[in-house]
Amino acid sequence: MIALILILIPLLTGIISFSIQEDKKVRTWAYVSSVLTVGVALFGLISYTKESAFDFKAEWMGSLGSSFHLKMDGLSKLMCLLTAVAYPLIFISTLRTPYKNPNRYFGLMLLMQAGLFGVFVAADALLFYFFWELALIPAYFLCSTWGGERRIAVTFKFFVYTFLGSVLMLIALLSVYNNTPGHSFDIESFYRATISGSNQNWIFWMMFVAFAIKMPIFPFHTWQPDTYEQTNTGTTMVLSGLMVKMGLFAVLRWLLPVMPFATANWTNAVAFLCVFGIIYASLIAIQQDDLKRLVAYSSIAHIGLMCLTLFAVNRTGIQGVMLQMFNHGINIIGLWIVVEIIERNLGVKKISQLGGLATTSPALAIFLTIIALANIALPLTNGFPGEFLMFNGVFNSNAFDGDYTLFGSIKFNASSFGILFTVLAGLGIILAAVYTLNMIRKVFYGDVNELTAKGISLGRNEKIVLSVIVVLILVIGVYPKPLLDMTQSAADFIMSRADVSPFLKK
Repeated sequence: MIALILILIPLLTGIISFSIQEDKKVRTWAYVSSVLTVGVALFGLISYTKESAFDFKAEWMGSLGSSFHLKMDGLSKLMCLLTAVAYPLIFISTLRTPYKNPNRYFGLMLLMQAGLFGVFVAADALLFYFFWELALIPAYFLCSTWGGERRIAVTFKFFVYTFLGSVLMLIALLSVYNNTPGHSFDIESFYRATISGSNQNWIFWMMFVAFAIKMPIFPFHTWQPDTYEQTNTGTTMVLSGLMVKMGLFAVLRWLLPVMPFATANWTNAVAFLCVFGIIYASLIAIQQDDLKRLVAYSSIAHIGLMCLTLFAVNRTGIQGVMLQMFNHGINIIGLWIVVEIIERNLGVKKISQLGGLATTSPALAIFLTIIALANIALPLTNGFPGEFLMFNGVFNSNAFDGDYTLFGSIKFNASSFGILFTVLAGLGIILAAVYTLNMIRKVFYGDVNELTAKGISLGRNEKIVLSVIVVLILVIGVYPKPLLDMTQSAADFIMSRADVSPFLKK
């Protein structure tokens, strides 16, 4: 029942929000909803140990072989915990941000949270698709209504990308459904689907493109920087901190275990896209003068590393990705909060127009420095254990091994690709340090100018939220064991389904 309650709270409170006209009342209503959701998530994860508490099944569309089946394993619990924790941080940090039609804004935000919870707990493919779309529809209206001057054109691009991905995913899910025993959408039936090799290949690419758009990774990323730049920061926090995790989660839940042999066939192709995207996004980030676009390209590079690690199909790496999905969500929200504070108080987001804020706003400088160092995986921050496990997984992976032929005549062995991908991905870490430290230097150090001389006074709500984020960064960086223990069984299961190397040995 825990999974059902997590969906119902934001769904019902979101619907009610539309009828609350006063700004202060609807904000309070949304805050109460988000805090209640955190309480349910924490109480459920701590108090209940029986699997039945995290499994709910009811009749839905029986004639199609689909049921309203919700189930939470370690991966689902971690993503639901992230979604629950993120929302009060976002709401409290934007307390002083004005919104036109606040009842619609907070109503849509809560509906999007309900969709996110549904994606992370759905154990039925048709239900998964339903919640996937439920999360997308509020995002479309949030981006197109509250944002910059180019928000309509940018949102249209975002919609076209995501709608195309949704259509591809639906076709792929229906194709798998037709090959399941008894024609069922249940996830266990999907795991037992019998699909020929040639069919697996094209179904794999349709599913992968759909998930890659959502992450996004190169070359399906072009919607993201523009959307992040033009969308209001509260919505951007949800998009970058939570919604991109839908793509990674879908790969773990619906692609690797369902299409293991097709995954093995195309591992290196996906890996090349990922490492190219890591380096490309990092180099573009170095050139940015806009804080929002810098954070956007930084996110593309980090997601690229996570996607690369998933296709390494290594248990250590997969568990590192799960941990990093949580940590990246916390860190990227922290960065967006600082960007929101700077833009709201100074009216600019250009790095070249800032400088010397460490002198006039030392508290903000300390918060950003800690969050930024976590973003580049400095030891003792939460970014380090996840990235260490991911690099270990890529380096020690056997998924990249194999004999290949180019142009019908050039033959080579890919046994060293794991080392190559590790080195190339490692360049992304170096470049991340370059653009992150350069941003800190230009924004917070150097000479104070006329704009930054007045400084920025942090409100109590902003201090509380940033302090919570810093505490999470340091605690998880020093002691990540509880999150690793939570995801251990999920990683074991995914490896048991996705690792086909024993079948490929001669």
